[in-house]
Amino acid sequence: MMPFLLHFLVLLLVGFKPAASQSIVETLPGYDGALPFKLETGYIGVGEDDEVQLFYYFIESENDPARDPLLIWLSGGPCCSTLFGFFYEIGPLAFDFESFDGSLPSLVLNPYSWTKVASIIFLDYPVGTGFSYSNTTRGYSSSDTNSTQHNYSFLRKWLLAHPEFIKNRLYVTGVSYGGKIAPMLALQIAKGNEAGLEPIMSLKGYSIGNPVTDEDADINERIPYAHRVALISDKQFEQARISCNGEYVNSDPNNIKCSFALYIINQCTKLIYGDHILEPKCQEITTPNQSGSRRFLLDDPIDFLSLSSRNELTCRDHRYVTSNVWANDETVREALHIREGTVPDWSICNRHLSYKKDIESVVEYHQNLSDRGFQALVYSGDHDMTMPYMATLKWIRKLNVSVYDEWRAWTVDGQVAGYTELYKSKIKEAYLMFATVKGAGHTAPSYKPRECFQMIERWLSLFPL
Repeated sequence: MMPFLLHFLVLLLVGFKPAASQSIVETLPGYDGALPFKLETGYIGVGEDDEVQLFYYFIESENDPARDPLLIWLSGGPCCSTLFGFFYEIGPLAFDFESFDGSLPSLVLNPYSWTKVASIIFLDYPVGTGFSYSNTTRGYSSSDTNSTQHNYSFLRKWLLAHPEFIKNRLYVTGVSYGGKIAPMLALQIAKGNEAGLEPIMSLKGYSIGNPVTDEDADINERIPYAHRVALISDKQFEQARISCNGEYVNSDPNNIKCSFALYIINQCTKLIYGDHILEPKCQEITTPNQSGSRRFLLDDPIDFLSLSSRNELTCRDHRYVTSNVWANDETVREALHIREGTVPDWSICNRHLSYKKDIESVVEYHQNLSDRGFQALVYSGDHDMTMPYMATLKWIRKLNVSVYDEWRAWTVDGQVAGYTELYKSKIKEAYLMFATVKGAGHTAPSYKPRECFQMIERWLSLFPL
């Protein structure tokens, strides 16, 4: 509790801040020259007495902001900063890993940024993630339902402060755990519109990538997936399937045959990098923090002693140190207009938050959205064993939908980029498009940016893949 007590003493010294603020950012440390796109950062207060201050990055479409759609981007975790999406997935900038030597990283333009076809709000949620903070200790407790309500309040206030975007087509987008919150937020927006809450939002649909939907059911598909991609043998899979009766997550601990079958499978897969089965699984790296205790790399990789060896950055998880170095730099914080003293130590994923996963499954949310006529794009990297595409297909096929366009390849520049299947709601004129991204992991845009850009551009333009 000591870090929290120190944090609130700092907040008392700096004084509470207004409920909302916004600033235009014209230059960023690490990028040479003026930014070639419009970037705005700011805070919006939500919750009781605006005790929660949610931080955001907003980039206007580089094409036609008056007509292009508006996206709100929800990262995963839960509790991973939206800078993950901004720098490592779909944003207009990326880190120059080749030149990174441990000092302030250089920034380069991302030619496949989704901001070339849409305006995007990158939101740090839930409270305590990234640069979002609370004025009270109780404010740091969050959950699926609580953070969804905060996100909805945020979006209402943001649109009222930016009325020029109220009429733009709105899509809720999320990846990984954000893929669980996205349909919850979309349904909240739909219900708010139905209740006449201002502003009436122009919600058209939602997009989710490598999504969490029902965690136990999702994880349960890892073993069938491992079998499908030849990580375990036919015999090993059949022994587990029969002895565990297809239930691998909540199996009976007294079932000795099942436990042994799962042990054998674990021996085969424990050295596999779950986020992408073809990439190396790197040694976990920890670094000392200010109190002298140890933290994992993703918690606070500020002092990464192995950076002199650039080969270390070939391990994907090790690349995330660049964001920690960048976001903890004082010149960066000043450029972003971060409120002084509110987030002493930024980390890409805050694993120490009090967060309750109080919604077990969001399949019902998907059904409600489909029944209301909203469009959906659901995509998965086909080399992701963390959240296998097979799990996603399983819940999609439980919805009240029918196959409208059978499984087929989709291409980019004449090459197969993945496979797609289109589903049509049996209630309304609404379509759910499912797509795999060939060779991508968890999450797809960070592995296959060109293909994912083509995918979102076509979907937003109402073109088939």
